[in-house]
Amino acid sequence: MKVKNLVLLLAVVSLLASCREKTIEPVVTADQEVNEWVYDNMKTWYYWNDKLPAAPNYGQGTSQFFESLLYRFDATLRPDGDRFSWIQESADELKASLSGESKTTGLEFRVVRYSSGGNDLFGIVTYVLPNSPAAAAGFKRGDYFTKVNGQALTVSNYYNLLYTGDSKKTFTGGTLDGSGRVVDSNVTREMTPTVLQANPVHFDTLITKGAKRIGYVVYHQFIPGPNGSSTKTYDQQLDNIFAKFKGQGINELVIDFRYNRGGYVSSATNLASLIGRGVTSSDVFSIKEYNKVITPELEKQYGKDFFSDKFLTKTQNVGGNLSRVFVLTSGSTASASELLINGLKPYMDVVVVGLRTTGKNVGSITLSDDKKKIKWGIQPIVSKSFNSQRKSEYTNGFTPNFEKSEGVVLYPYGDARDPLLGEALFQILGTRAARQAVGEETPTVKAGADVYSSIDEKAGGGNMFYELPRR
Repeated sequence: MKVKNLVLLLAVVSLLASCREKTIEPVVTADQEVNEWVYDNMKTWYYWNDKLPAAPNYGQGTSQFFESLLYRFDATLRPDGDRFSWIQESADELKASLSGESKTTGLEFRVVRYSSGGNDLFGIVTYVLPNSPAAAAGFKRGDYFTKVNGQALTVSNYYNLLYTGDSKKTFTGGTLDGSGRVVDSNVTREMTPTVLQANPVHFDTLITKGAKRIGYVVYHQFIPGPNGSSTKTYDQQLDNIFAKFKGQGINELVIDFRYNRGGYVSSATNLASLIGRGVTSSDVFSIKEYNKVITPELEKQYGKDFFSDKFLTKTQNVGGNLSRVFVLTSGSTASASELLINGLKPYMDVVVVGLRTTGKNVGSITLSDDKKKIKWGIQPIVSKSFNSQRKSEYTNGFTPNFEKSEGVVLYPYGDARDPLLGEALFQILGTRAARQAVGEETPTVKAGADVYSSIDEKAGGGNMFYELPRR
């Protein structure tokens, strides 16, 4: 196996990969050259590399070729299979998007049926990026919309209306009528997508009820800092929030991951180190398991400690005042969010409130051609994750301790009427009267099931990414 440099996890670092020794060969098509590069890297890095086809068809288009290599999940035939690897034509765009930079209006939303089995849809704004076109247009969490460019949303057209083209789009707002149905309002808002860097640290507050001092943080993605920056701006922002919480003497903590699809393991380790009860830099947060080909190479390069991610020593850690942490989840909660839940469990009670999580206990890396000859980027699954007790039994997601859906009437972050936060507060405050005091009733809205969430469209698709240590 020959070692070459590759790009890993949005950072330009040296990695190990294999390639075949080249001899004089007939002229090949561009696709075949790219496909050979893809196959060489998959042989080295792919977690299921022992399942790769021995004689792949190099004549296929690159996307089709990549798909033909995967040990894809099948509930019956391959229940241990791959649900998360993907390829992208531009490695540069892939790396930027994984760091939260993308061309967007800044509007995140869910698309919901008006009635069960119906084809007509409406949208609900889940959150808005600050300083975005959506924010400038006046959108806020909980708003409804019914049309885009004058066309009513349906099962067959919603995706094209919302995602086709970068030109200006006009959204028609919605409002609740007397029967609880979302209907058109007379409000329209215009937005044109632009390149934005999303800050994942979205909201924090202190909630005080009697002797309870409850820290609440909304965190949307595990990103250490802006794309291309060496400064861990967002990790430091979390450090500052927890320093404030510590100074305020919090004795309960609620972390909101309902829209968090994952991200950098380094940021998950940082956040876990701010929360964990009694953890030190000697304690293991997570353990990585790679395939049999790359494992000895990584051990030779980085030593046996490479496979264990240990907690950091953080002066801002609030774990000394906590016996538990509440985590708010949805079906979109994935990857590094689940890694944090799993990694904290050996050290403290983790109370999950919301819906069953995605179930992703595997990690990926970003592979690209350091010589820039090949423009593609691949994001293969390369490892499986365990906690310090060698537990990794959440491929079907974490079942919530208290099941709650946020519904179709959304409240501002920190508002106790939110069903997820309200349930956590009820469990903390302990009485039915307390629950009613913080808000329990919501308006009745006629609606069917969700069809789509823009959160699940985000780059990463529920992945978590690894960095190698610098030497």
